[in-house]
Amino acid sequence: MELQLRGINHSYADREVLRGIDLDIPDGQIVCIVGPSGCGKSTLLRMMGGLEQPDQGQVIQQGAAPVGCLNPLTYIFQDFALLPWRTVAGNVSLVLEDHPIAQADARAMVADVLARTRLTDFADALPRQLSGGMKQRVAIARALVVKPAVMLMDEPLSALDSQTRELLMEDLVNLWTTAPFTAVYVTHNLAEAVRLGHRIVVLSRRPGQIREIVELDKPLADRTHGDRDLDAQQAHLWDAMRAEAAAADAELVGG
Repeated sequence: MELQLRGINHSYADREVLRGIDLDIPDGQIVCIVGPSGCGKSTLLRMMGGLEQPDQGQVIQQGAAPVGCLNPLTYIFQDFALLPWRTVAGNVSLVLEDHPIAQADARAMVADVLARTRLTDFADALPRQLSGGMKQRVAIARALVVKPAVMLMDEPLSALDSQTRELLMEDLVNLWTTAPFTAVYVTHNLAEAVRLGHRIVVLSRRPGQIREIVELDKPLADRTHGDRDLDAQQAHLWDAMRAEAAAADAELVGG
């Protein structure tokens, strides 16, 4: 399934946030959205997920969802959003409980995603016993278990230290390489964008408009830390954003 955004405009009171957004999210790709603080990245993601409606324009779901899809659009947040009284397996199985699935089938589905996210040995652990990286793996497993058509990822690694971010990026690359999925990935971190994105959408400062779309052809599995091609792409993105990022920062601090 693909998402198509057509003519998205949105304001909060008299503050224009998004203007003229036309964007395609192709099936089987990770699309990263970057831009200065306050440019409307998270607002745009909420509109893709139906949590917010644009003043003008529409978000179109094009094509069929994957076989077995229980929830076409699934979020992954930066704060993990785990229930502290439920185990790892219990947090993952939570999203299956509103669906008519036999218990044996649900257990098999949970076991599968725990194996894919390297959490099998921690199935009975509580969130308080886990590191930040492990908690985010649980959130990713919970999203994957419903076989979503599109995963909507709102700065999922921003609360983690640099080493843990690197490990989680490797995990996401391995997951996608094993079973390609479609995702929209909002981030401030340009290193994450060039490591994970098949295409990178650069938004301008508020009101957010698409300044540029960068296509990256290099396979995800071939992208490594310190890759010169990725460093060059990251430098290009920063050159495109630097002046507006500084202006947005001054505007936020001053406002």
